[in-house]
Amino acid sequence: MDLADSEQEAAFRREIREWLGDHLTGEFAKARGLGGPGREHEAFDLRLAWDRHLAEHGWTCLGWPEEFGGRGASIQQQVIFHEEYARANAPVRVGHIGEELLGPTVIAFGTAEQQERFLPPIVEARELWCQGYSEPDAGSDLANLSTAARRDADEWVIHGQKVWTSLAHVADWCFLLARTDPETSRHRGLSCLLVPMDQPGVEVRPILQLTGTSEFNEVFFDGARTAADNVVGPVDDGWRVAMGTLGFERGVGTVDQQVVFRRELAAITELAKSNGAVDDPVLRDKITRAWTGLEIMRFNALRTLTGVANGTAGPEASIAKLYWARFHRGLGELAAEVAGASGLVAGDAPYELDEWQRLFLFTRADTIYGGSDEIQRTIIAERVLGLPREERR
Repeated sequence: MDLADSEQEAAFRREIREWLGDHLTGEFAKARGLGGPGREHEAFDLRLAWDRHLAEHGWTCLGWPEEFGGRGASIQQQVIFHEEYARANAPVRVGHIGEELLGPTVIAFGTAEQQERFLPPIVEARELWCQGYSEPDAGSDLANLSTAARRDADEWVIHGQKVWTSLAHVADWCFLLARTDPETSRHRGLSCLLVPMDQPGVEVRPILQLTGTSEFNEVFFDGARTAADNVVGPVDDGWRVAMGTLGFERGVGTVDQQVVFRRELAAITELAKSNGAVDDPVLRDKITRAWTGLEIMRFNALRTLTGVANGTAGPEASIAKLYWARFHRGLGELAAEVAGASGLVAGDAPYELDEWQRLFLFTRADTIYGGSDEIQRTIIAERVLGLPREERR
């Protein structure tokens, strides 16, 4: 991937930058910098209104084909959008699960009827989604799930539990993996179902995190129902669909994530200058290494996205997940070191965490969610390096 903007790309970058400058004003100016991991509760209604404002002006689902409501933007254009969006300190989107995960999955595997029903509300930010994959006994080992769905006339009836379900408490729909063939095990006999959340038989219980917030949830399905045709892909072929979804998860959204990391590092550097921590040669070296780490991360992400653009993306994306998770966890530790002893104490009542305390605590989870480090290493070993496969029991 050429790292320099072409003339056309430079014009696209200016268009985005100017539009964000013109529209992140008034009430929306209050949403700048809000949201994100550990902070999804911040100004949720205002951020939802911002998503709908973006939709009205054609700035949602950029990479989707035009026939599905997107712009058909190239990978380079999507990277530019995410970079400029993050640099403008625009609020974290509330509809990203539908836009970046479910939508591309329905485009790739869904029927024409499903595309017509489910894609427009995502483009318009009218329906929000959550992802029902992990379970108490099937987190990184997703094939071990026990949630089951049985056919009852023209509906599926679902029983089971999902956990660590981001934004389930605000979602209208959940796309979940369930066992539809009780005679099978592991990867076989699973189906990807689209399930409405507002119905009897669905209970959402927030999980209190170290940060004091609750964007993760437990979700219990006790006789919940969905229409028989709300299966993405063939019945019992859900593993293939789920792997496709996980591939979309490693897309261009990681680019704006890196710009957020860069903004966090800049703020940590300023804190070090203001409190004298920068005079410590060890901390100064760690700050320098963090800057270098960000540059490596960006180049590796662009290399991976080149594979996406060429249709050759593969398990190498696990390298990016492994790298950014460990980097960001280290950045949280660096923030705590720079803050020093004062960072161990909460402020005055109501004793809420400051940004450095929240960053440190939330980044403990970075190496777990989205695929744990152990799983990423196994994928890299087996599918990239070609080492012998781990024995499965």
